[in-house]
Amino acid sequence: MDLSSFKKRIQPTIRRTGLSALRHYLFGPPKLHQGLREERDLVLTIAQCGLDSQDPVHGRVLQTIYKKLTGSKFDCALQGDHWEDLGFQGANPATDLRGAGFLALLHLLYLVMDSKTLLMAQEIFRLSHHHIQQFPFCLMSVNITRIAIQALREECLSRECNRQQKVIPVVNSFYAATFLHLAHVWRTQRKTILDAGFVLKDLEVLAKKSPRRLLKTLEVYLARVSKGQTSLLGAQKCYGPEAPTSKDLTFTGVCDLQPQSSEGTG
Repeated sequence: MDLSSFKKRIQPTIRRTGLSALRHYLFGPPKLHQGLREERDLVLTIAQCGLDSQDPVHGRVLQTIYKKLTGSKFDCALQGDHWEDLGFQGANPATDLRGAGFLALLHLLYLVMDSKTLLMAQEIFRLSHHHIQQFPFCLMSVNITRIAIQALREECLSRECNRQQKVIPVVNSFYAATFLHLAHVWRTQRKTILDAGFVLKDLEVLAKKSPRRLLKTLEVYLARVSKGQTSLLGAQKCYGPEAPTSKDLTFTGVCDLQPQSSEGTG
């Protein structure tokens, strides 16, 4: 996948003028360290790339997401009604990635390639098929990727990126933490698809304002999942020790894993 043409089109940060620029300078988050800006630009460039059905890597990513969420051991067509079961609007997933690009698929891949986040993803997927509270799982995920992109561009994640000296793992964890919070609100407040717009709007405000709070909640949730002590029914706001570094996005071994394997690729 050639990223050079897409990289020219990115706008790494929000351009501010006048009082907005002054307020951001005086009271806003710290700027991203110089050494991390290339990694940030890579994330934003990937978000500009669409899904290429002719690219075998793209195909393997889609196949892996489908198999991990559904439990299927067999490959499926890259276009077809089965994608609607995963929460895409139509038979072609590529049409639903606007504003998030291939990064939206990589975020879904990130969720399903680690045993702990896979359990979380499968539980959210089951919630999305609830007979009353159903929602389009993959479309919701794409919207959360869009929130992550905006948070990165608006420098809401800069403090955490600077602390960890990494960008991709922070964006990954922020995406997962935001998805977890959405699922918790959706389930406990008995939201339905009619509430989706309001829920996403409130979620974006919270995620940009308190990214560290969401990341801590995710860390504690995953620690309890690994011990079999919690589910989304019991997910709550909690504050624990600082989150461990998350795994980078990677294509290594995509769809080459045995069906029963659910460990991350690291």
